[in-house]
Amino acid sequence: MQKDNPYLIPALVVASIILGISMGTRNAFSGLWMQPISISQNWGREVFSLAIAISNIVWGVSQPFIGLLVDKRGPRAVVLFGAACFAIGLVGVATFTTPLGVNIFGGVFMGLAVSCSTYTVVYSVLGKLTSPARRSWAFGIAAAAGSFGQFVMIPVSQYFISNVGWMQALMWVAAITLAVAPLGWALANYGQSAQVARNSAQHDVTVKSALKEAFADRSFLLLTLGYFVCGFQVVFIGAHLTPYLSDKAVAADVGVVALALIGLFNVIGTYVAGVLGARYPKRKILAAIYLARSVVIGVFLLMPLSPVTVYFFAAGIGMLWLSTVPPTNALVAQIYGVKFLGMLAGIIFFSHQVGSFFGAWLGGRMFDATGSYNVMWGICIALGVFAALVHWPIDERPVVDRTPRVAPT
Repeated sequence: MQKDNPYLIPALVVASIILGISMGTRNAFSGLWMQPISISQNWGREVFSLAIAISNIVWGVSQPFIGLLVDKRGPRAVVLFGAACFAIGLVGVATFTTPLGVNIFGGVFMGLAVSCSTYTVVYSVLGKLTSPARRSWAFGIAAAAGSFGQFVMIPVSQYFISNVGWMQALMWVAAITLAVAPLGWALANYGQSAQVARNSAQHDVTVKSALKEAFADRSFLLLTLGYFVCGFQVVFIGAHLTPYLSDKAVAADVGVVALALIGLFNVIGTYVAGVLGARYPKRKILAAIYLARSVVIGVFLLMPLSPVTVYFFAAGIGMLWLSTVPPTNALVAQIYGVKFLGMLAGIIFFSHQVGSFFGAWLGGRMFDATGSYNVMWGICIALGVFAALVHWPIDERPVVDRTPRVAPT
């Protein structure tokens, strides 16, 4: 049986810290700055929503190429570039306070930053350091750390916003993100130990043959469709939950606590999903997660709105928040191998970010058009049921065991 690389644990620690800072910053930015910036600049919610949507689509479009670069060259330069983009993007939003400035710095630069420092990048390294039996577990640990970063960064960011204003708060958070740079060097050093094993395990697989193999498989399409739903739901809720609660006259601190609780409970949810993914069919775990999201949202809308019901919703949706990430990425590695895990997972993640674009932008658009989020909540429920259905028929067997590999060209 294949064993874990001896550098797995230190690599897992470094990867977890990178994800914690990156995902925590990204979720805090999209969840806390919309209202103060929109009110200060006298904008409707669509302006900032569009910036968030742009960041997500840039993240998605760039992710397959970033993933391929990490697969071939390692994460060092990629993570360094991501840290620089974080700092430039956050400082730029504070400096160039126009719709165009927010779209460029809060959209393009923030999108590149998270693309270079989150799941596809660290999973490309961890997937090659980890034995197949423990891969889902390792992915769950890293994803849980990213969620804990949200739990930490949201109250920290809110503290800065409340005490020094939203402009200076962006500067402080930008300084925090620079810590990602040296961590990228450490991750790259650990990842180098996986190069030989990676190349020998799938020496006959080229980029072209890997792409042909994946796109010829129906399961790849089904995973891609499901991830669209994930992006739509989490970004809509992450960006619009606090404005939704504000519209309902719920105290502002309730929304902040809710976002923090989502991050905290997602630590549990992602870890549990990773553990379960090592024991049970991953497609069934994913189907259950998406169906449970629809149930949690539906119950939340039917219950009387109060701080207590908001906190219960945050805990429930937090358990399901990014719990899709470990089993989805583990399925990609299980079915298609790890040599081009970053590239193939990045392609599927592009669909996630298309969904994120529509979840962020359409939320603001529908609110400005109708004065409520009712339509968006309904779409989230329907999409959750759809995603549960499309994951059920996925074939989890390695594709090499089902059909002859595409000949290298």
